[in-house]
Amino acid sequence: MIRINNFIIPLFSLIIFCLLWELLVWYNNWPNYKMASPSDLWPAFWKFKHLFLIYGWETFWRTVVGLILSVLVGLSLGILMGFSKTIRIGLYPILVGFNAIPKATVVPVIALIFVGMHNMNTIIIVILISFFPICVSISIGLSTLEREYEDILLSLGANKFEIFYKIALPKTLPEFFGALKVSTTLAFIGTNLMEIIEPHGKGLGHLFDSGKISADYPLMFAVLITLAVMGIFLYYIVVYLENIFAGWAIRK
Repeated sequence: MIRINNFIIPLFSLIIFCLLWELLVWYNNWPNYKMASPSDLWPAFWKFKHLFLIYGWETFWRTVVGLILSVLVGLSLGILMGFSKTIRIGLYPILVGFNAIPKATVVPVIALIFVGMHNMNTIIIVILISFFPICVSISIGLSTLEREYEDILLSLGANKFEIFYKIALPKTLPEFFGALKVSTTLAFIGTNLMEIIEPHGKGLGHLFDSGKISADYPLMFAVLITLAVMGIFLYYIVVYLENIFAGWAIRK
């Protein structure tokens, strides 16, 4: 019953959202060049169906690769900062300052440095946007580990690796998956920022930019909805993994 509700309730919410969206456009009598309605999107999907398949795949795989690498970077830095106070004090100001910089201003710099390397510069911007929540969550989880548990295990002959595996890792898993959910949505922002700015790029961001140039607003909204669907898909993959590895921490 719980699994059915987990499917039915989001689907019902989505239907209500689309109905309210359609009603808003109809009530204000907005033309589709001002605000596209859900009923305007299907013709755009069908007209550009091949581009949606090709560019959608380009966006998806680069986002996934960038997200995986951002997890590796975030975990590595988070573990170092969690176990070393010196590294934590030294890196935190740099990471916070870098994260405060609007990434839209970083995208042209990355595109210029790696000019012509469309895949690499897209993946790099995904990493730069997505790793920070993971890094902070792991760092906080490890640095706030109860000293009593560590002392008990040390007295029983456990080494540092066993303490990490049996105490620190389970403790940080809920925080890690919470941060990963945030990073999943941020990853798509990074991908599309690069695809929109890059002059000869591929992906849904490039398709969105084409719609903007040609004033094809249904196409632009269709791209946004496609990005939302892909983001939801990745989000629920993370939820599935969370239920497997950290299901014990979820309140039913």
